[in-house]
Amino acid sequence: MKPTAVPTRRAVLDTLKCEGRAEVRALADAIGVSGVAVRQHLLALEAEGLVAAEDEARPKGRPVKLYRLTEAAARYFPDAHAELTVGLLGSMRQAFGEAGLNRLLSVRGREQADEYLTRMAGATDLRARLDSLAAIRTEEGYMAEIREAPGGGFLLIENHCPICRAAAACSGLCEAELQVFRRALGDRVRVERTDHILAGARRCAYRVTE
Repeated sequence: MKPTAVPTRRAVLDTLKCEGRAEVRALADAIGVSGVAVRQHLLALEAEGLVAAEDEARPKGRPVKLYRLTEAAARYFPDAHAELTVGLLGSMRQAFGEAGLNRLLSVRGREQADEYLTRMAGATDLRARLDSLAAIRTEEGYMAEIREAPGGGFLLIENHCPICRAAAACSGLCEAELQVFRRALGDRVRVERTDHILAGARRCAYRVTE
């Protein structure tokens, strides 16, 4: 196996995770390798059941083959300490009740937001703060990115949720996360969730406007 094989394979998986679906040319451009190399990896990934292909009709010309990750690819994007976290949340709910658990999440959220604020201190305008926040969240495993939103503002996109199983067991985690973003970005900024993995979306996304 060539030394670049594994990094390129991983890059294909990561790009599909972020884009949802992509054709060979777009994958090659994003990764910086040839279309032939991408096709070889896609064939291998299809054989392992990690990638699936589907044809998409276009107004002109032949249909385009788009590739996407299958559920089996989830093992490459782990749910951090899922069993331990779910167990702890269950124990806290039993010990303190739902209201007590939510208070604990609120306290933890404030601490997390304050930590983010400290790390974002050098960022001045909204875009700079968002870029800093996305970098922090990526370090934490969320594969975060910032894009300009149609109609103005920005989208904070998280292509992976490393605490998805815990969030499924405790909806308060998602609400606490939203409050963390609002606190970290300030009172003059509106943050609204537009996509939610637990609601069936491919990603979580937040529209951020002044």
